[in-house]
Amino acid sequence: MKENKKIQTVIFDIGNVLMTFNFMPYINRLLKDETVIGRVIDALWGTGYWNQLDLGEKPEEVFSRMIQAQPHYEKEIRKTLDHVGECMDRKDYAIPWIKELKERGFQVLYLSNYSEFIMDARREVLDFLPYMDGGIFSCHEGLIKPDPEIFRLLCERYSLHPKECVFIDDNADNIKAAKTFGLNAIQFTGYEKTRALLEKILK
Repeated sequence: MKENKKIQTVIFDIGNVLMTFNFMPYINRLLKDETVIGRVIDALWGTGYWNQLDLGEKPEEVFSRMIQAQPHYEKEIRKTLDHVGECMDRKDYAIPWIKELKERGFQVLYLSNYSEFIMDARREVLDFLPYMDGGIFSCHEGLIKPDPEIFRLLCERYSLHPKECVFIDDNADNIKAAKTFGLNAIQFTGYEKTRALLEKILK
C-alpha cells in the first residue's frame, strides 16, 4: 500500500544516478598523455557537441564536428568514442531501489539526457528499464534538461501533477529547473544520502 497520499511518482535521472559514467578514469587509462586527453575532452565536452548527441542528432555528423574542433587528434577522438562503453556500469542498488518503490505503490519513471550512441555502446547497463513504468530519453524527443519543455512533456505524457512527483538528478542546473517547473526535486549526491532525503519526502 502506498505510504504517502501526496507523492505518486518518483522520477530518476539515469547517468550517474542509476548507472555510472566514469569518463575521467576511462580516458586517463585509454590515452594516458595529459595533452592528448585535454584536447580530446575539449573536442567532446568543451564544444558542447555532446549535447547534440543527446538531442538526437546523427552520431557521425556530431563526431565530424568534434574532430573539426581538434583535427590533429582525430585518431584519439575516435578511439575514445569507439570504446566509451567501458566507462559505464549499472549501479548495484538500481534494480532493488526501483523494485522497492514499485512494491510500495509508487510509479517510477526516468527522465534522462541520453543518446542512441550511448545506448548502443553498452545496452546492458539499462537492464533496470523493464522494472520502471516508462519515461523519456532526450534523444527521442529533441529536448534536453534543463529545458522546462522536457519536464512539461513528461508530465503531459504520463498525466502527472508536478507536486505529486519527486525528481532525482545529479546535476544542480537540472534540479533548479525541475523546482522552477514545480516538481519536488533532490540532487543526487550518493545512494544512502539521497535515499534518506527521498524517504523524508515520501513519508
